[in-house]
Amino acid sequence: NDLSTIDKTFGFDTAIAEAASVIECAHVEAKGAPNGVGLVKIMGRTSGHIAVSAALANNDVNFVLIPESPFDLHGEKGFLAVLERRLKASNHAVIITAEGAGQEHRPSDDAAGTDPSGNVRLFDIGVFLKEEIERYFKEKNMELNLKYIDPSYIIRSVPANAGDSIYCMLLGQYAVHAAMAGRTAMVVGLYGGDYVHLPLSAVTSRKKVDINGTLWRATLAATGQPAVMRNES
Repeated sequence: NDLSTIDKTFGFDTAIAEAASVIECAHVEAKGAPNGVGLVKIMGRTSGHIAVSAALANNDVNFVLIPESPFDLHGEKGFLAVLERRLKASNHAVIITAEGAGQEHRPSDDAAGTDPSGNVRLFDIGVFLKEEIERYFKEKNMELNLKYIDPSYIIRSVPANAGDSIYCMLLGQYAVHAAMAGRTAMVVGLYGGDYVHLPLSAVTSRKKVDINGTLWRATLAATGQPAVMRNES
């Protein structure tokens, strides 16, 4: 859902629904063991739209980590200390991380490079968090039962739900109408609730989660996580 100008990209609702189902499984696993932690990595290379929306759709999530909100791991206000306090208070936690979150923690000897598609190769934040959480609680001599789930390909491969199917059909119809009218260098999209023709230049930049906006504030209220997990704040 990170195309600028457009209200919603096709497939977004399906992705949220599938991610919410995975989060529910992570929540069940977390509650089923002492100091249980369900850690789920969700799609989102440069923005946290899916992670945020899936967390709001499920409402069992305690931490959402997104690229737009960097965090410290260690220190009193860092993520690991906040997680420790959560486990001591509630005995379980569910963590959602967008795949592009926490890239500031990439080791200095881990060169980024690019994947076969030409995208910058991301540092695997999911595996990194799993290992760091396990190491932290082992050093604290605290019991931990962590389950790590990466459902990215499952979410990408499911059929579109009814809402997305209708949306895609309408986009296709309007695209054909635009082509028959001689329009070029444009895309059909929802803008302000209406289907409109937009120049390609209007949708080529990335739309981010506004960490001062309503969506992120609603996420903080739902999860109970600190607005900032940085020691200098």
